[in-house]
Order: sequence, then structure tokens, then C-alpha cells
Amino acid sequence: QERLVESGGGLVQLGGSLSLSCAASTFTLENFAVAWFRSAPGNEREMVACITSSGSTYYEDPVKGRFTISRDSAKNTVYLQMNSLKPEDTGLYTCARELHCSRLASTYDRWGQGTQVTVSA
Repeated sequence: QERLVESGGGLVQLGGSLSLSCAASTFTLENFAVAWFRSAPGNEREMVACITSSGSTYYEDPVKGRFTISRDSAKNTVYLQMNSLKPEDTGLYTCARELHCSRLASTYDRWGQGTQVTVSA
């Protein structure tokens, strides 16, 4: 079964940093675009960053300059480095795969279970 598994979430103070990981177990992640989505109570799930199979990266405005998405093909893992965290970054962060980067969650065919990030003021 093709699976994505996230790790690295936790509780951090305003201005702190966290690094999230998204690992694939039964397929080659670099053949796909991988995006990180976040969801919070009362808000729609939104894409925050995406990396294409060729390594191009995309960021939504609220996280530009603070988040970095990267890939380690040898480890079959995609990372999301989050710096200068704010309370509004709080949410469940989930990675997903698609052939191309897209803001539409419905186009992604494999999802992880998510990892919780909480930023305290």
C-alpha cells in the first residue's frame, strides 16, 4: 500500500522553528510533486508549500521567506523547515502527492495522516 508518513510536529513558542518530514515507504517520492497542506478549526485546508519532481518550489504568501520545502531523494523524504513561527501557523500539517503542484486538495491522490503544529504566543 502506498503511504506517506509525516513526523516532526510539536509545540513551539512564537518565533521558534520546527522541521517536518514526509516519508514514502512503497513508492519513489521524487517522481511526484509533494505539497504540504495545513488545516485548522474554522479554516479550510490550504496548501502552504509544494516541490515539483524537478525540484521547483512554490510557497503561499503567508509563509514565504519563513518556510523552506526540500527533498532528499536518498531518504525518499520531503521536508518542511519552518522558521519564525507565528500562532497563525498552528494547525495539522499533512503532506500529499500529485503529478504537479496544485492548490486544489482534491487533485492529490495520496495523503499522510498529518502532524500537529502548535505555536504559542
